[in-house]
Formats: sequence, C-alpha cells, structure tokens
Amino acid sequence: MGHITLITGGARSGKSSHAIALAMNHGAGRRPYFVATAQARDEEMTDRIAQHRKARPSEFTTVEEPRDLAAALAKLEGHADIVVIDCLTLWVSNVMELCPPDQMLLREADSLAAALKRVSYPSIVVTGEVGAGLVPENPLARRFRDLLGSTNQKIASAADEVLLMVAGYPIRAK
Repeated sequence: MGHITLITGGARSGKSSHAIALAMNHGAGRRPYFVATAQARDEEMTDRIAQHRKARPSEFTTVEEPRDLAAALAKLEGHADIVVIDCLTLWVSNVMELCPPDQMLLREADSLAAALKRVSYPSIVVTGEVGAGLVPENPLARRFRDLLGSTNQKIASAADEVLLMVAGYPIRAK
C-alpha cells in the first residue's frame, strides 16, 4: 500500500507546484507519472494545459484520463514509482457531465479512494477547495460544490496526510 497525500486549496494557491515538488523529492526510483484530468475544450483551457505541460519536469510520463482514475491507477502498477493526480476538481466536473445520480458519482469517489489505497506506489492527489466561499446561486454550481466537498472528504479519509495550500505554503491538516 502506497502513501497517499491529498493537497487542497484555493485557485492559484500552489497546489500543483507543491505536488510536483513533492514527487520530484521522492527518493525511490525515477519513474514519476502525472495523471491529468483536464480536457481542452476551449482555447483558454488549451493554453492552461500547455502551460502546465511546459512547467512539468521532463522526467514525468503523462497519462491523460478525465474520468476513469481507478483504472488508470491500476494500469500504472509496476510502472510508476510515484503518481501525481491533478486534479479531482476537474474529475468531478467530468464525471458530472455524464449526468450520473449523486450517489453514483460518490460511489466512483469511493472506488478511487479504494484504488489509491490498493496501489503499491505513493500518490499525490490535487484538488480544489471550493466550499469556503459564498453559496452558489444556481443548482448546478451548488451540486458541483457539494459533490466535490464530499469527494474531497472521502479521499482525505483514505489519505495518510492532507495539506492545505495557502499563498504557496502548505499547512498540514492531517
């Protein structure tokens, strides 16, 4: 069973950068993988993805998987020494697009937590903290906020450590 680190925080708080730094400082082997959940659906997101790729050290092998993270993790068994998943925020949005009932999405989050616990390599999971602001004015945004919050709790419960990023600095929550 690999060590699980969950990194959460607000937008531009340094979550991804810290996840990459932790993975690069990981001593065992040199086979880091990066599982990306983003999908380039417009020009702005295409540019964001390109900037993330450019900033990522060349040692990383990137796997693009917008929805089936548990299967992606299983496929990396025996290949990866450490995996960064970036990010659950987009993953929840991607799964919501399929219009599953909330309980089905939360079962997917349970499956992901179980998969993270099952793999032999350490995992660093990045997610956004969207519940600290105002209550969204529309039902879809409220549903997203609630499902991401529940997903974050499930992964945090499985995690060995949870870090909250604030202005580029990690604060240990667990």
